Amino acid sequence: MSNAAVFFDRDGTLIRDPGYISHPDQVELLDGAAEAVKEMQLLGDKTVVVSNQPGVAKGILTEETLEQIHQRLRELIAHHGASLDAIYYCPFHPDGAVPKYRKDSDWRKPKPGMLLAAAGEVDIDLTRSWVVGDSLRDTEAGRSAGCRTILISSGHTSPETTDKNRPDHVAVNVREAVNIIKRYHRSGQDARIVPVFTERNNAAPVADSPEGDVQQQDEAMDQPPAAEPAVEEVLAGILEQLKRMQKADIFNEFSLMRLLAGIVQVFVPFCLLLALWLLTSSNQAGTNVLVALGFGVVLQLMALTFYIMNWRR
Repeated sequence: MSNAAVFFDRDGTLIRDPGYISHPDQVELLDGAAEAVKEMQLLGDKTVVVSNQPGVAKGILTEETLEQIHQRLRELIAHHGASLDAIYYCPFHPDGAVPKYRKDSDWRKPKPGMLLAAAGEVDIDLTRSWVVGDSLRDTEAGRSAGCRTILISSGHTSPETTDKNRPDHVAVNVREAVNIIKRYHRSGQDARIVPVFTERNNAAPVADSPEGDVQQQDEAMDQPPAAEPAVEEVLAGILEQLKRMQKADIFNEFSLMRLLAGIVQVFVPFCLLLALWLLTSSNQAGTNVLVALGFGVVLQLMALTFYIMNWRR
């Protein structure tokens, strides 16, 4: 019989997410992460990390450095008496700066390629497994592979939530996620659901089962509500959300509007300096000063317009 497993996302789920981690010394376990892995192992589940790592494609780090980072992650978890059965990552990105990695991939979440690969290599029954992550990419990949999903979030519903990525449960951190899984183990409920993808390279959809959907909804309704999270845990969740938003802005793609705004902005202080020079160097510079100030105002408005146009894209 194949094993049940818990698939953990890496950044923001098991370790802190300061942006793109590029050195092993930056690896810092989140509170309760190692204990969560250990508890799942005590229940008999395999523990697997599945992580998008576009920093490799963007030239921020190499696969060799990434391997050192993952070795550091294993060491930190081992200090708590736990271990990971496997780590899968996707180094590819369609907009990567490194030609070797500049492509899309079936392994890149929200596609379920990493989960399907692990199912074959680690002997995992995906229909009895869970995916835990802090992004809707994680939940969509999990649903596509036929797993139950838990989204780690501050509790606010994302406007990007759709039927394809809607999580089965929402937790404030990985500790609460583990408690949800343990509750299913204690109740003896079968976590089987109909997978959307059944093959790694040929993702063929499976017909929907209305009866199965109704049964799953009934099972979910029978579950007791999760305990009210402590204020500290809510604040920690909000902090992680802000870090993820900051990460999205660290490596923005090239924008023509931002470039134009920056060029125009450079001329604004020049106009102000010219107006100041005319004001102090001539007794009859009133008109010239007004013209210089006028140009400065117009250029500043143009720069603001370009910034707003870029922001609204």
